[in-house]
Amino acid sequence: MKYYEVTFTLSPYAADAADVLAAVASEAGFETFEETPTGTIGYVQQQLFDQQALDSVIADFPFPGIAITYTVAEAEDRDWNEQWEQEGFEPIEVRGLTADGASRTLVIHDGRHLPDDAHAADISIEIDAHLAFGTGTHETTRMICATLLANEECRMKNEEFATAQPNGQRSTVNGQRSMVNVLDCGCGTGILGICALKLGATSCTAYDIDEWSVDNTRHNAVINGVDDRLQELHGDATLLDTLTDRFNLVMANINRNILLQDMERFVSVMLPGATLILSGFYRDDCPLLEERAHALGLTLQQTCHDGDWACMTFKR
Repeated sequence: MKYYEVTFTLSPYAADAADVLAAVASEAGFETFEETPTGTIGYVQQQLFDQQALDSVIADFPFPGIAITYTVAEAEDRDWNEQWEQEGFEPIEVRGLTADGASRTLVIHDGRHLPDDAHAADISIEIDAHLAFGTGTHETTRMICATLLANEECRMKNEEFATAQPNGQRSTVNGQRSMVNVLDCGCGTGILGICALKLGATSCTAYDIDEWSVDNTRHNAVINGVDDRLQELHGDATLLDTLTDRFNLVMANINRNILLQDMERFVSVMLPGATLILSGFYRDDCPLLEERAHALGLTLQQTCHDGDWACMTFKR
């Protein structure tokens, strides 16, 4: 996973301005930041770095009188999840409320810190986050998981899931046979696709531009016993142009600009009546994403928030 290290200098320095800079820089693909005495250092995957978008948000920076300069260098090639791999993470509980008012629970764990009451959860997912992002700690991941828990298309009772055919080709929902094909765009650790499969989806196609993320998705699918129903692909959204499959459910947890760029391709592989779940952006980005979705024939079904982050669900 190749990163750029971008050193931002604010003149004069102000802590509040540095915080806002970190927030708006995410629109150019930045994932993490380190504070410095004169500003901040941001890290962005080289494939996702959008310098034009970065220059645009700096030009519109809402702190008059503060000048922002930056330098770009290749970041040291290192294991960005070394702490996760060595120490693991505390279990994460996600709850989703279904249309009939029932509460469903997902527990995400690392296999070493399994909570005593994990058996009481509707499903549990073990994530071994080697060199990839997406353990469930981020607000956007949790919101999509909660949306999946409430989603009728890939949700079935545990006893129905247990009696599904071993090859996972069909499932029983409300006494009827159904096929639910899922697409996970920018899969990271594969947690979203695995969640959908454990809830009863028939199959999942997952792709990521990062080869390590693709390998980690396969690894986690094996750990969770869903590898026979998950296909992982290395590449970007242009892969969708070559797929013959069509999907009932498409998920993407990516930054705003990539979503705006790739949404037309998402829609092109969605079946009539299919659901699109998007996250990875801020509340203020919602109108722009809704406008783009509406232009592509999608209807907004739901918007939820966790802090400054948002998650939107659309229907085709």
